Amino acid sequence: MRTLLAIALVLLIALLGSAGLVYFGSYNVAASDPHWSLTQQILDAVKTRSIKAHASGITAPADLDKPDRLVIGVEHFAAHCAVCHGGPGVPKGDIGKGLYPAPPDLAVTARRYTAAELFWIIKNGIKMTGMPAWSDHSDEEIWATVAFLQKLGNGMTEQQYGELIRASMTHSMPAGGHHH
Repeated sequence: MRTLLAIALVLLIALLGSAGLVYFGSYNVAASDPHWSLTQQILDAVKTRSIKAHASGITAPADLDKPDRLVIGVEHFAAHCAVCHGGPGVPKGDIGKGLYPAPPDLAVTARRYTAAELFWIIKNGIKMTGMPAWSDHSDEEIWATVAFLQKLGNGMTEQQYGELIRASMTHSMPAGGHHH
């Protein structure tokens, strides 16, 4: 009985302490103030496990790396992703530099995820990271972005990136010469 009372008292103190942190605004939520190390480790574990669990039923298209898909993927990446993540020869923009946690270098990070996991991340975003959900984009466009990220993660050079950007500009110009 004494042990139960001690446990209850410890839990009550922890609950009141946590409520106090919240109520008095003691925990600094500023993007300029990093998380505590333990907090970051917990958030990273939650993020990784959640992505793996939610992406487990997704199957990538068999022809994921077809050239036309890469052109569409680089178009999406250049328009929506490079400002935060940067790219080969393209530094992160001011928005990306000001986010916490910092947007990862996708040439490195893309290798850590399967195609299905990348698809899930792009489609659904990640809470409290600045990574938006692109669920209003078609699955075809998201898969194209995944295809591009996989090529990026395999050591894409600035020259190869530039060639894909040029191909995307040609791709998005209909006969009349206007973007669609």
